[in-house]
Amino acid sequence: MIDTALNTSQTYSQHSQAEGAAQNNSHQLRAPARADGYDIWQLISQCPPLDLNSVYSYLLLCEHFDKTCVVAQANGQIDGFVSAYQPPDKADVLFIWQVAVHERGRGHGLGQQMLSSLLERPNLAHIRYLETTVGPDNAASRRMFAAVARNMGAGIEESPLFEPELFGPEAHDDERLLKIGPLRPTPG
Repeated sequence: MIDTALNTSQTYSQHSQAEGAAQNNSHQLRAPARADGYDIWQLISQCPPLDLNSVYSYLLLCEHFDKTCVVAQANGQIDGFVSAYQPPDKADVLFIWQVAVHERGRGHGLGQQMLSSLLERPNLAHIRYLETTVGPDNAASRRMFAAVARNMGAGIEESPLFEPELFGPEAHDDERLLKIGPLRPTPG
């Protein structure tokens, strides 16, 4: 599930693409490091309605998926995190798992900036589609992903993915799949 409460007007400029870092007015955008795992877990715990996973899962994201995840850091604190991965059978898709922005970082388009910084990484130059799941009542996430699609001149399709009963006895909204793209022209 995605959590954002973001304004989409601010953009960022590249600070050091070779290091995988970008800078906006006050946030450095960079790949997560293993030492960020617990801080990311704390951030997610403060960003309902996101599902809070174990610290271990965030450590694994930092260790194994650092090339498809990004943190936003300011004054030594992590204010934003995007977890994403490439589904094994969809070479041109980046699946966005969680977008979290701390309250102190909201209102500046930080979620979109983190997504843009991911898509500018050389290892993701082949990505043509973003996929994510969003609950039916998560208006903030829907606005953010609609703005991402609009800013990239891409379409957005919605379809069912996970019905509530798949989550077992625990109450959980259904998760709708959003597919944004194509993001880039087909090569050659």
